[in-house]
Amino acid sequence: MTTSKPRLDRDHVKRLLSDMIRIRRFEDKCAELYTQEKIRGFLHLYDGEEAIAAGIIPLLSDKDRVVATYREHGHALMRGVSMSSVMAEMYGKAEGCSGGRGGSMHLFDAATSFYGGNAIVGGGLPLAAGLALAERMRGDTGVTACFFGEGAVAEGEFHETLNLAVLWRLPVLFVCENNGYAMGTALARSESETDVSRKAAAYGIEARVVDGMDIVAVEVAATQALQEIRETGKPVFLECRTYRFRAHSMFDAQLYRPNDEVEEWRKKGPILRFQSWLIENRLIHEEDIREFEKQADAEIDEAVAFSEAGTWEPVSSLTKDVMAPSATTVEASSPTGELVETTYRESVRAAIFDAMTRDPRVFLMGEDVGAYGGCYAVSKGLMDKFGADRLRDTPLSESGFTGAGIGAACAGMRPIVELMTVNFSLLALDQILNTAATLRHMSGGQFGVPVVIRMATGAGKQLAAQHSRSLEGWYAHIPGLKVLAPATLEDARGMLWTALQDPDPVLIFENVMLYNLSGQIDSGAGPVDISRAAIRRPGKDLTLITYGGSLHKTLEAANSLASEGIGAEVIDLRSLRPLDDETIMGSVARTRRAVIVDEGWRSGSLAAEISARITEQVFWTLDAPVGRVCSEEVPIPYPKHLEDASIPQVPAIVAAAKSVMGQS
Repeated sequence: MTTSKPRLDRDHVKRLLSDMIRIRRFEDKCAELYTQEKIRGFLHLYDGEEAIAAGIIPLLSDKDRVVATYREHGHALMRGVSMSSVMAEMYGKAEGCSGGRGGSMHLFDAATSFYGGNAIVGGGLPLAAGLALAERMRGDTGVTACFFGEGAVAEGEFHETLNLAVLWRLPVLFVCENNGYAMGTALARSESETDVSRKAAAYGIEARVVDGMDIVAVEVAATQALQEIRETGKPVFLECRTYRFRAHSMFDAQLYRPNDEVEEWRKKGPILRFQSWLIENRLIHEEDIREFEKQADAEIDEAVAFSEAGTWEPVSSLTKDVMAPSATTVEASSPTGELVETTYRESVRAAIFDAMTRDPRVFLMGEDVGAYGGCYAVSKGLMDKFGADRLRDTPLSESGFTGAGIGAACAGMRPIVELMTVNFSLLALDQILNTAATLRHMSGGQFGVPVVIRMATGAGKQLAAQHSRSLEGWYAHIPGLKVLAPATLEDARGMLWTALQDPDPVLIFENVMLYNLSGQIDSGAGPVDISRAAIRRPGKDLTLITYGGSLHKTLEAANSLASEGIGAEVIDLRSLRPLDDETIMGSVARTRRAVIVDEGWRSGSLAAEISARITEQVFWTLDAPVGRVCSEEVPIPYPKHLEDASIPQVPAIVAAAKSVMGQS
């Protein structure tokens, strides 16, 4: 690798200094506006750290990407996001770079490939890995620059992401802006090893340390790092040791560090240090500095005026950019009339095979999905067909690889992320809730997350409490997600392709008790509509509403009721978010009675939500209170007889149906 020395000619040093002054004066103005209550919420300022953004980001090409933290105003300005749109975003105006939906901590700009600030400490690291993964899988040459503070090194996502980046040779420039304090906790008080670069080096990544208060040193180090990444495709870690002059945020009373410490650091601040050296060496003059300040102030005044004149979004647009305006329409396959014998497991495998054959952007990633064939043997044999790049075995790092899948989706790939069980998904909940479900909204509609996340759910295998949850109702609570529960062979085969065409994140819950379900399916079975519930059995006396693993128990219960002269209509929800109110209410209005069968716990359940909706929408048609059959409020037990007793079974469904019919 050849190295590049800095070209410290007059024009170059003027740009470096003027960039830092521009950031500093913008931040000073933001602080002033905060005291005037023009900017609200949390405001994290970049004073003292300007050399890092100003020394690194201008080195990036247009096709490179930037992922930042909640202290990202300087990064956005250096990336080319207009100051007026940044300031308008801080005001919360519709003209802001995120449409006013993100605020100070969530600046986004698709035009400059600025993938936003991230208010979750360490939360942007997996996203950056995923963006870089997309680059590597497509054979592109872009680099993702990921900025984060030293507080992130305590987060699991830091370690998970660095491991993935080295393991998969991802083109990421990791930039740790080590300002010495994670909020109010000094590094020495929170870390047993205070040398951040040594933590990174433990993963085999090239890790370097640079004086983050010296813009020339930062630029030289970043130039070399970027050159190395472009030549080798491997990540590089750059620890920039710096200091923030202001408090963690404008809410912070800053009682955790002495004033003389701050003043001592101010004496070696990046702007003072660089301009003093330039004047001493006669590379600039005092009037140059005054001109830089004048230009920055003029731009700031223009940005403030733009923001003051900006508009507030009307309340009528409150729900805009939660999901894409409309999902892609997928044409259902035409039946051939030829039936073939198959299982639920084989149907899911066929769906993955079909998707990967149709679209080179589709890949499957997760724990043991490749060589092992998947925990439930769903992907068995697919690695032989598609190779290890597209059947991507991951470490046991749910948050890291789920976040990477989200990042890859943002960059245009179509990943299928497999989480071994719903229980393990809780380790990835941060990425699912705080990134996948919110990115479109926080970015003002600029970035969608077309990722599909599959996971096994439910009890019945005697796996005890930590492998037997039914938490799909939790995820159905989250705006920004679509949640599916295929219960039939046709849906197991057809929902995946439809989900992969959706511009928003889709979660698919596969009940463990269904994998061995066998039956016949049309040989031409393919994509299905994922927006509508299905009436699996018509009836006139009451409506049984269910989904997933409970569907077949409910159908069995309906057969038993029919033998006693009770006609039960069975609705398979199929989609848990959004719910198909039209089909549910239409059925209940006809039958005038309803029982909801839900494998989730009764308190705060999906069944409770559906019951509330029925009461709100068709209460006056009801002849009896809505009934519910849910799991008992206990962790799932190991003994078979207790496990069976803890989840909905046919006798309980029959009893609940008879109860709403007024029969004992």
